[in-house]
Amino acid sequence: MSIRSHRWATLVATAGIAALALTGCAQQNTSAPAASAAPVQKLADLPAPFDGAPLKVALVQQSGAGDYFTAWTAGAKAQATATNIDLTVFDARNDNAKQASDLEQAIASKPDAIIVDHGQTDTIEPGVHEAVDAGIPVIIYDLALKDTDGVIVTSQSDASMAQGVLDQMIADVGDGAKVGLASTDGFAPLERRKKVWDEVVSEHGLDQLFFTGKVTESTATDNIPLIDAALKSNPGVQAIFAPYDEITKGVVQAVQQNNLQDKVKVYGIDISNADIEVMTADGSPWVATSATDPSAVGAAVVRALALKLAGQLDETSVQFPAVTITRDFLLEKGITNVAQLREAEPSLLLGDTVVADWLPAVSG
Repeated sequence: MSIRSHRWATLVATAGIAALALTGCAQQNTSAPAASAAPVQKLADLPAPFDGAPLKVALVQQSGAGDYFTAWTAGAKAQATATNIDLTVFDARNDNAKQASDLEQAIASKPDAIIVDHGQTDTIEPGVHEAVDAGIPVIIYDLALKDTDGVIVTSQSDASMAQGVLDQMIADVGDGAKVGLASTDGFAPLERRKKVWDEVVSEHGLDQLFFTGKVTESTATDNIPLIDAALKSNPGVQAIFAPYDEITKGVVQAVQQNNLQDKVKVYGIDISNADIEVMTADGSPWVATSATDPSAVGAAVVRALALKLAGQLDETSVQFPAVTITRDFLLEKGITNVAQLREAEPSLLLGDTVVADWLPAVSG
């Protein structure tokens, strides 16, 4: 199979953006050098307000299990370093009260801007509006707000991600197949992806045998018994859609421990070095995923903020395009990590998304 790109232009949207409120906890300042073919800019090359002392920006986040969030934060740090931004990171590790407290602490420090990465709407939205009211520019990523007035909203395109990988599933198993969904309610990105799933199930006459799954501090491990039970109760399932890579990895293990890897195909969302290792392992049932490069996305969020601060961003909402990646493509190209995947599919770098002559794409 080939890799199929779903390139979406930067869009203006009115809806709030989804959130996977998963995990994250420590405060640190970035000192990592930029990792990119693009040279680090000299101050003389940067427009105001980046041409003087480093801008103070707070990143208030909820990171999650797996290396996706590590890569996302590394990309944000690398882009910040290249853009004369002093980035302070607050990571709440699935403690909603702590994230709210972190945001309060960030506001009190009077930064030049705040980035909010993931989080639960009810606990984090009041602080976002407090920051806006205090005159602090705020940009959010994968956070569902009821009121986005005054906020720059960024996200992956959950609908295009789900549609891409589900198109591959239909091509593989056909109409009327027996299928299962491994996901959960309560997380906006998963609910957006489930909406596409429901449409595909209806349109193609799929026989959905089960819907089970959960998000925890140990998502992959905790989903194994749930999928094991679903497989034992529903013999004959042909494909499982698991629209979050930590859930996907748990599904893969459950399929393998039931010796069903030759009968059940698994379809996921997201990509990381660990995900690629699972997909390319001998006999892996994980046959396709749809993803952005998390490092490139973290960098792009910082670029969107930089353009806003420089008065060069007209949009109030930015979505990042995804690609659909098959196991066959990874094996054919000998891809074993995300760096090699970027070389094979350069669009993952988001090199033409929220960039300027003075602001080239950088990733960690």
